[in-house]
Amino acid sequence: MKVSDFDFDLPPALIADRPAVPRDSARLLEVADGLRDHIVRELPVLLRPGDLLVFNDTRVIPARLFGRRGAAAVEVTLHKRMAAERWRAFARPARKLKPGDAIAFDGGLSATVAGKGEGGEVELAFDRGGAELMAALAAVGRLPLPPYIKRPGGADERDRSDYQTIFAARDGAVAAPTAGLHFTPALLAALQAHGVARVAVTLHVGAGTFLPVKAEDTKDHVMHAEVGVIDAAAADVIARTRAAGGRIVAVGTTSLRLLETAAGEDGRIQPFSGDTNLFITPGYRFKAVDLLLTNFHLPRSTLFMLVCAFAGLDRMKAAYEHAMAAGYRFYSYGDCCLLHPETAQ
Repeated sequence: MKVSDFDFDLPPALIADRPAVPRDSARLLEVADGLRDHIVRELPVLLRPGDLLVFNDTRVIPARLFGRRGAAAVEVTLHKRMAAERWRAFARPARKLKPGDAIAFDGGLSATVAGKGEGGEVELAFDRGGAELMAALAAVGRLPLPPYIKRPGGADERDRSDYQTIFAARDGAVAAPTAGLHFTPALLAALQAHGVARVAVTLHVGAGTFLPVKAEDTKDHVMHAEVGVIDAAAADVIARTRAAGGRIVAVGTTSLRLLETAAGEDGRIQPFSGDTNLFITPGYRFKAVDLLLTNFHLPRSTLFMLVCAFAGLDRMKAAYEHAMAAGYRFYSYGDCCLLHPETAQ
């Protein structure tokens, strides 16, 4: 398909730069046989007892670093862990970096350029790894906000809590699984009281999620890879839910992509640990997910392509037109929608 099929014009005023307070007061557009306006705290009555919410429990790390290569300033954003002390990163200015160059960051942290990729990507070998590296990042790194959230000084103290879900438990993401940002302890209690269960999987969201699709046709786009884990206990909970007739509700496109990666042709989820670069466009046959809770996405993005594949291109274009006319807030800190699959109609 042409990438231009997924284009639309979004008024900049609709891009949210802070989340709703409280989080579950954000608006929710249900896209089913029609369009229905709700707020997130109404989610329990939109689901059924026996349904299962699948969350992504990744935690965003302070992956934006500033350093120097000799006298020259260097900025890097880590995006994928390759080993305990090795990360792929986007660097500026990347073209002047060469393999073997040493970069000194704040706080005594240092790294060597181990290799170069395309589009400003480098591979960095740090002078420490594991918990030591995470501690150093916590001390000197900055939270990497999406490029459309404008902060003159970068992420501030409020973002440190706003840009994490309440499920965040496993360090490794450089972007938040934003559908999960809408949940509060009160909402979780209401869902549990309604008989809706939950389980966690892990997909470490990479900075590649914000990369523009430069190809003119979707078949020519190369999807970035991200690391995911579904343990045996989570796979068993999902299997038992489906066997009992419950629906699998993916909280966010990250959870959905991981579930679909791990699903067999019969829809059964297998334990999984590894990379996924699953690129979902219209025509894809969904095997594992029955409903999708997700935020509103950028035009021409792989995420908008995914939701169009799930709920239908025409339906999603109509939904986004409705959302814009009604003043819904878009992107990471914005409102969300609950999507029913097109095939259910």
